[in-house]
Amino acid sequence: MASISTTYDPASTAQALAEAFTSGRQTILTRQTTQASATEKGLSTLSSALTAFQGSLATLTGLNKTMSASSAVFSDTAVASATATATAAAGTYSFFVAQVASAHKVSYGGMTDFAGGGSLTLGVGASSFVVDLSTKPTWTVRELAAAINGATGNTSMSASVVTTGSTSELVLTSKTTGAANTISVGSTGVDAGLAAKLGAAPNTLAQALDAVVRVGSETGTEIRQASNTLNVIDGVTMTLTKAQTAGSAPVTLTVASDASKTAANAQAFVDAYNKLKTAIDALVSPGDPKSGGAPGAFAGDSGIRALRDRLVSVLRGSGTTSLANFGITANRQGTLTLDSTRLNKALATNPTGLDTLIGSSAATGSSGIAGQLDSYLKLWTSSTNGQIGSRKDAVSKLQDNLAQRQTLLDKQYDGAYSRYLAQFTQLQSVQSNMSYNTSLFDNLFSSAKD
Repeated sequence: MASISTTYDPASTAQALAEAFTSGRQTILTRQTTQASATEKGLSTLSSALTAFQGSLATLTGLNKTMSASSAVFSDTAVASATATATAAAGTYSFFVAQVASAHKVSYGGMTDFAGGGSLTLGVGASSFVVDLSTKPTWTVRELAAAINGATGNTSMSASVVTTGSTSELVLTSKTTGAANTISVGSTGVDAGLAAKLGAAPNTLAQALDAVVRVGSETGTEIRQASNTLNVIDGVTMTLTKAQTAGSAPVTLTVASDASKTAANAQAFVDAYNKLKTAIDALVSPGDPKSGGAPGAFAGDSGIRALRDRLVSVLRGSGTTSLANFGITANRQGTLTLDSTRLNKALATNPTGLDTLIGSSAATGSSGIAGQLDSYLKLWTSSTNGQIGSRKDAVSKLQDNLAQRQTLLDKQYDGAYSRYLAQFTQLQSVQSNMSYNTSLFDNLFSSAKD
């Protein structure tokens, strides 16, 4: 009599059947989960690319920013330096720097530890603040300096300590230049020794001085102010660094358009746009099955393609003057390039043309290409109702739904596995018993024949 085989494994059999039971739905769910993850990552990539481009626009064309640039150069850069905006009028100006502004700096010598009590009133010019010395029984000079630096209302001076043998010097420095910003120290109810040292005339380390500049020559009209930064020419900021000696020739400031910096700004605009375009192109790429190139996260997304097409449309413009007139052209793929020679020729005949065309991305006074680009991109990047935010919310909800479906499918798999395992374990037991009985019969009939 033939024996009954019981060599199969109930666990592996149950696993195979449970996988077959859920495989169709698992395949669909895995594909949807993978696609949702790719969409989430693609949205993050798109958001970063758009935000970076908007940041570049703000840097180049934001409030008080222009593509065209001017330079301001002093004949002696050791005396002063300058910067200019594009609106600065070209020209040559002469100045004599008679005096640079300085901050008041004093020191009090012979300082030692002292008993707590009373308060100090310190000030620079019209501002003052109070240091309470009653919070400690004894004070060191370093603790006093720290209390001055950390005092409420102290925005005008800094304190430091210089050790000189067994005593120390308390050094006070004004944070503001100018003749009116002198340091003052007063005391009320403090240690007698401290009051005597702070009440004595301090050692002046640096005088409080105004900046003094004369227009044209050493005897020209005087300009006096507390700061070394002057804005006496529209669009130009001058910073004084060194006073001239009496009898010296005045320094010359030359303000002119800066072709190289303007070209650099234009190139920065081109680079920023090309970087954004490259990112969007990758996201909507259909892929290349022949080379194994995978499609982008938004290969079939008409909305992202419309975004790319709108950016191209804005750059092309609709008027008689275009970016191409200023040497900024696009190839067949839409990538921008800059011809600096053509740009310089165009600016020579139309100095404000590039600024007018590209305009401003500032919230107030938005205009030109930059304004159009920024306004359109805000429809995507706005934190309140932007397209990217809405899409991210939709993907997040989809991922939550897919996670719930996966949990349910996992439970169905576990249930099927347990059911099949119990069935085939029982079947294996029955087969084992039948095989045992068959062996008994075989042995019995074999003995009877003998």
